[in-house]
Amino acid sequence: MTVNHASTLSVDYFISYLELIMKTRQFPLEEAMFYMRENFFKGEAFLYGEETVKQFEQAIQLLEKREL
Repeated sequence: MTVNHASTLSVDYFISYLELIMKTRQFPLEEAMFYMRENFFKGEAFLYGEETVKQFEQAIQLLEKREL
């Protein structure tokens, strides 16, 4: 997937992406988060900017609430 470095990715984008990883790889949220950090962000949290990281973290919080 090509990502434009000039734009901020949304919470909905990350929710969809994490759900896709969890479903296709049968990962719990914790493993999907690790997978995203290593493969999507390439181990560099701010690769796509600070706002994108904030959106990623918000997506995680929303998914955690859904799991409760």
